[in-house]
Amino acid sequence: MSDESGTQDTSAGSPAGGPRPEPIRFFGTTWVDHDNGYAPRRVGASLGSLAAAVASCLVLRFAYEGLQIADTGSFVTVLVIAMFAICSALAFRNTWDGFGKRPDPDRQASLRGLLAIGFVGSLLAYFLRSLMEAPGEKLHREEHEEALRRYEKQGARRTGNPSKKKRRR
Repeated sequence: MSDESGTQDTSAGSPAGGPRPEPIRFFGTTWVDHDNGYAPRRVGASLGSLAAAVASCLVLRFAYEGLQIADTGSFVTVLVIAMFAICSALAFRNTWDGFGKRPDPDRQASLRGLLAIGFVGSLLAYFLRSLMEAPGEKLHREEHEEALRRYEKQGARRTGNPSKKKRRR
């Protein structure tokens, strides 16, 4: 309910009483009509994820320098670098695929540790996707349009109030 008018709030892009669009993190429902600061939010999400990726790489650089100072040997150094590179590549791919289809919760749970190690890949995927659209917008738009089609089709079949229907004798 709206505070001022006492009327039911309707979300952008949905008829009154129809399906409401699912909000996207950092964007809310502005992705439906690209209004209410959608473009600045995309710029902010892009810059924020890129800044987080750069800061993360600096932290990883400090960790690498710590390995060098500890003189752990080349095998451990190569192993750590390979681990972060492989995990980042897998996290990038998993995050990128998650923008196009709903991820399987069981698979996500099993990959949680790997994705945590490859956080730089996830940040880079978020950065690249936010250059094109709000991350996950295409998936949410397809689902919302399908829900609207089902709602319109359902509403087209029903006409009038069934309780006022004349009964046959």
